[in-house]
Amino acid sequence: MATDPLLRQGPDSTDLVLRAGPAGPVWNALTSARSALLTPLALGVPTLLVVFCMALAGARASTVFVLVGVIAGLEYLLGWLALAVSGARDILRVEFAPTGVPASLRLVRAAGPDDWLPIDTLREVRLTHKVVEPYQGDRKPALSTLALELALRGSNERLAALPFGGDPQRLAYALEALLAPAAVVVELRTKRSTRDEPRPNSTWFSGGSSSANSSGG
Repeated sequence: MATDPLLRQGPDSTDLVLRAGPAGPVWNALTSARSALLTPLALGVPTLLVVFCMALAGARASTVFVLVGVIAGLEYLLGWLALAVSGARDILRVEFAPTGVPASLRLVRAAGPDDWLPIDTLREVRLTHKVVEPYQGDRKPALSTLALELALRGSNERLAALPFGGDPQRLAYALEALLAPAAVVVELRTKRSTRDEPRPNSTWFSGGSSSANSSGG
């Protein structure tokens, strides 16, 4: 049944894999802990202001270093908590069970799986494929992303656009074949645009030359 790389058929379910990796609160916390290392760097300006004020107040260097360490530690802990909470709801995959003709589905999030839902809870699957093509002479490759929206009974689940290098039409056909017995609508929308070409800022040079010419006259 699974005919697309994102659809992986197992013995008990067919999974629409959106993000690779294990799920669970422990793994989510570990992943967030690694990402939170950038928080003290992002908040470096306020920390430097504190150091500057303490230096003006005549604080000893050892006191300043200790305080900077405490501030950086607090920033890291707050960043870790914020990332863990916000990332806990991220959808990693959607499981359809049983494998042949699914009768139920569940969302597997970073913090762990949700409860199983009847397949008729899912009304529509919306795929949005966006392609940003290079302008003429641009050496950067085209950027392709795919966003997913699940229209459930009473709520919608959206997944932010992720880099996508596959065939969206093939994925749509595979989902249609999988969900056809449940009469779930699969919609694919493709949006194409061209990357903006940077414009050289020549205002200063043209203004300077015109001023020089006028003064010379």
